[in-house]
Amino acid sequence: MSFSNADTGDKPADPYKATNKTEPELKEKVEDLVAFIERCKFGMMTTRIESSGLLVSRCMALAAKEGGGIDLLFHTNTESGKTDDLHHDPKINMAFLDGEGQWASVSGQAKIITDREVVRKYYTPTLKAWMGDLEDGKHDGGPEDPRIGVIKIEAKTATYAISSRGMLGRATQVAKGTLTGQPADVNKLREISEDELSQWRKENS
Repeated sequence: MSFSNADTGDKPADPYKATNKTEPELKEKVEDLVAFIERCKFGMMTTRIESSGLLVSRCMALAAKEGGGIDLLFHTNTESGKTDDLHHDPKINMAFLDGEGQWASVSGQAKIITDREVVRKYYTPTLKAWMGDLEDGKHDGGPEDPRIGVIKIEAKTATYAISSRGMLGRATQVAKGTLTGQPADVNKLREISEDELSQWRKENS
């Protein structure tokens, strides 16, 4: 059962969504999403805390992509709180936002990878700055440090909004909407379903 607090009859209750939602070919939808995520690089990873059931978000830097660009990989310290969260509940969300208000939300299932071959493949020396060298000959922040792992998110659904107009065009639309009550036509609002992502992954991996 969905939540509702209004009866708008035959008129859309969410005119912004009705005006801005677009449904291009899957290739365009995915490629625009991937390009936006690459530009942002940093996003907020949301997991669920086992002890309380509450959600917590952490800023993460994108390390790599797989599955034709839709499956996202991040470096992690395997001894951190987020790995505890994901061990108990692998459901996850990554949200990206830029300074212009464009955004993307990717939901999926996370896997914590500790296989050394995978870690070496995506390793970067800058991880030493975050891991530190414990000076025990093992936990040195290098590619063989067992604390370094990879979180891989297999995307299940994605929703995003990217600008369809320049700054002046967006300002004009907002001003027009403020005066007339017509929803501003400023974004390409798109949704990618689990079936679509599965199809893309199969055709592009």
